[in-house]
This record gives sequence, C-alpha cells and structure tokens, in this order.
Amino acid sequence: MTQPPGKSAPTQGSVRDGGAPTSANRVRKRAEFLEIQGQGARVNGDCLVFIVKRRPEGAPLRLGITASRKIGGAVQRSRARRLIREAFRAVFSELPSALDIVVIVRRPLGERKMAAVLSEWQRALPRIRRSAEA
Repeated sequence: MTQPPGKSAPTQGSVRDGGAPTSANRVRKRAEFLEIQGQGARVNGDCLVFIVKRRPEGAPLRLGITASRKIGGAVQRSRARRLIREAFRAVFSELPSALDIVVIVRRPLGERKMAAVLSEWQRALPRIRRSAEA
C-alpha cells in the first residue's frame, strides 16, 4: 500500500531516538490497566500516582491515564490527560524502555500549568527508574 505524498507509514513500537511516543506507547484495555494496577509498584506525587510495571525486554514503554469523575467534569479530566500526555512526551527519552506506567489523577489539577505537571514527572523519575530496576 502506498502512502500519499507527505504522509509517512505508521511505525510499530516506540521511537526512542529522541522521537515522540506513538500509538504503540499507550495502555488501552481495561484488563491491562487492572493488571498493571494490581502488580505494579506505586510512586506517589502531589496530585498524581504513578504505577510502574516491568515488561519483557524489547517491549515498548507504554502510558495509561486514569482520571475519574472525582477530578471534575469532562473538561477538567480531558485537560488533566492532555497535560499528563504532554509531560510524558517531554520525559519520554529519559524513561527506561520495557515499562508500563499508569498515571492516576488523585486530585484535581485546577489551574496548574504544564510546568507544574512536568515538575511532578521530573520528581517521580528517579523513583520510577528504581522501581523499573527492582
């Protein structure tokens, strides 16, 4: 199948050479979320809880986000997910591969900006790496 001009073929797996995460870097199924939450190691932040579970070697790094209605309406939950995904893109190259990370939004992000969410990811990075090695 040929691609239209200007379009590239979809890639499989993660792009680790400074590239951005692809669709292969998402946790999508409920059963996968439950498995990660049941067997993963927790890293607590101010508003976010990171649950980290090791994957087989060579598997791509994946992210899943959970934001319940306790956080607020659809607009607030969507904004929280967008900020978390954008911060994930910013720290993507610093994270070890072969990990599943589920981020649970525990408290509403309110008026927090991208910098605050990114700093929470940065504070959690050393503990995420330690959890990945264990």
